[in-house]
Amino acid sequence: MYLLGLGIILLALKYLEYGAVATWSWWVVLAPFAAAVAWWAWADWSGYTKKKAVQREDERKRARIAKNRESLGVGTKRR
Repeated sequence: MYLLGLGIILLALKYLEYGAVATWSWWVVLAPFAAAVAWWAWADWSGYTKKKAVQREDERKRARIAKNRESLGVGTKRR
């Protein structure tokens, strides 16, 4: 997402001819978009995206279980 955001900012600066970006080549301005496509392709190919999704699901599951235990009073330690 950072590369996509950077690409949009550079594209806007180039289009509006603002600052030093106005003199840059279009290849340099559009390079973050190509890098974003490469990143997404690698993330999908390597399983990185699926791994992160599973981690988010596991964290939500743990939080839900902890909340249920807390509401039942099972998860608290009594002395």
